[in-house]
Amino acid sequence: MKNYDDLKQIAKDMRIDIINMVSRAGSGHPGGSLSACEILTALYFRAMNIDPKNPHWEDRDRFVLSKGHGAPVLYSALARRGYFPKEELNSLRKMNSMLQGHPDMTGTPGVDMSTGSLGQGLSAANGMALAGKLDNKGYRVYALIGDGESQEGIIWEAAMLAAHYNLDNMTVFLDYNGLQIDGANEDVMNIEPIDEKFKAFGWHVMKIDGHSFDEIFEAIEKAKDTKGKPSIIIAKTIKGKGVSYMEDEFGWHGKAPSKEETEKALGELGGGIDG
Repeated sequence: MKNYDDLKQIAKDMRIDIINMVSRAGSGHPGGSLSACEILTALYFRAMNIDPKNPHWEDRDRFVLSKGHGAPVLYSALARRGYFPKEELNSLRKMNSMLQGHPDMTGTPGVDMSTGSLGQGLSAANGMALAGKLDNKGYRVYALIGDGESQEGIIWEAAMLAAHYNLDNMTVFLDYNGLQIDGANEDVMNIEPIDEKFKAFGWHVMKIDGHSFDEIFEAIEKAKDTKGKPSIIIAKTIKGKGVSYMEDEFGWHGKAPSKEETEKALGELGGGIDG
């Protein structure tokens, strides 16, 4: 097994950021942000070809957070990667802040697409990948979609298009934590068999543990080696990962912790309250 100690620490630090951000803002979406920390750590700190000093670099790899309510995890990754000062994280959801409740490509360095309306991010990623093909560019496009988001019809329109145009320069992660704002996916609108559905739409499908760096990086490399079709990595994750009272609890989809709950979460994560 490779030594991923540095990446594991970054993921833990990102979880601390998320708790502090959402607590300070008094609103936000901690559950689905905490579930995606390893995925974004892998992408931003090793897998993607990017330059924080030149966020609009034409040949950079692109990332689209289709589940835009998970913005805290993206903001933490961007800050820790050097796109803007970490102190900006304290301004989440504040008036005139560069860090609004959903990603805004016009106001936040490093954000490649404004998202929030569920399902639309995958279509945007399609456009980026298709443009790369037409312009003979070597960049790759990565996207993160949610399992609840996968109930949206536009996801399947985008899935059909990606396969039709052979977008093998695009890799999509599905953050499969099994929960959404109203409860379990299977109770709200069952998406299974999600792997067979994407296969039927012409995708290369992989299933992994979304908290294992070994499995994440292996899947990323397999996606790069796949020709003629887009790849989706169905990553099994835990909503609220790292915070005992948030794990596998759908009530933490979109709720800020109290002062006491914040202190408990940070104590478990080994962090402190910012400011």
